[in-house]
Amino acid sequence: IVALAIPKPEPLEILPENIPLDIVYEDNDVILVNKPKGMVVHPAAGHYSGTLVNALLYHCKDNLSGINGVLRPGIVHRIDMDTTGIIIVCKNDNAHQHIAKQLAEHSITRKYVAIVSGNIKEDEGVVDAAIARSKNDRKKMTVIDDITKGKTAITNYRVISQNSLFTLVKVNIETGRTHQIRVHMRHLGYPILGDSVYGRKDNEKRQMLHAYRLEFLHPVTGNPMEFIGEIPEDFQRALKKSDLKMDEITGLMDGRENE
Repeated sequence: IVALAIPKPEPLEILPENIPLDIVYEDNDVILVNKPKGMVVHPAAGHYSGTLVNALLYHCKDNLSGINGVLRPGIVHRIDMDTTGIIIVCKNDNAHQHIAKQLAEHSITRKYVAIVSGNIKEDEGVVDAAIARSKNDRKKMTVIDDITKGKTAITNYRVISQNSLFTLVKVNIETGRTHQIRVHMRHLGYPILGDSVYGRKDNEKRQMLHAYRLEFLHPVTGNPMEFIGEIPEDFQRALKKSDLKMDEITGLMDGRENE
C-alpha cells in the first residue's frame, strides 16, 4: 500500500526587481539588452530571482509578451548564464510571433566572438553536427552521429587572430541549440577559454563567449535592424592575457567586418 498526500498547487510569482540593465535599443515592440555575465535569462530551478526576466518586469511593467508564460515573459531566445551579449525581448504577442518566426526560419543573424584554446589551422569552417543531451550527464550536451536522436546544429566560424596557444574567432550560428557553440568548438578540439564544463579549468571564471551582433527585421515596420553589444571588460582582459589584441575586433564592433 502506498499512501501520499498531494499538496495544493501554489501559484509561482516572479517578482519585479530593480536590477540595472544595459539597454541597447527599446521601442513599443522590442527591447534589446546587452546581458552581463552571471545573469540567468529566465527563472528556473535554483534561479528564481536576479534573472533578466526579474529586471525586465521592473523596467517594462506589464509590457511583455505572454506567449511563453509566467516564467518567460517576453523571452524568445536566450544565451547561457555566463555568456555575455545582446538578446532581444518582445513586448507584445504580435512582436513575439514575428521574431519567433524569423528564428524558426533562421533569418535572424546572431554573431559571437570567442577566445578558444589552441591554434585553429583553417581560416574558416562550418560545423554541421547534431547535438543531444549527454547520456552520462543530463546537464551537458554532446555531438551525436545519429541525427534522429538529436537536433540539427550548424555553426560557422572564422579566425580573426591567433598565436600558438589561443585563437580569437567570429562565430555565426544558423541554429540555436543549447550550448551549441561551446559543444561544437569542443568537438573541433578547441574548447572555449574559461569553459570548465566543456573545456578544462583555467584562470578565467567564465567562458569567453560574447554575442556581439544581432540582425533581424523589425516585427512591425519590417525594417532591417542591426545592433551591437559592446565587449565586456573581462573579455578584453582575457584578450590581453592571451596576447590577442583588442584592436583585432574593432572592425567587428563598428560594422567594418569582412564576411
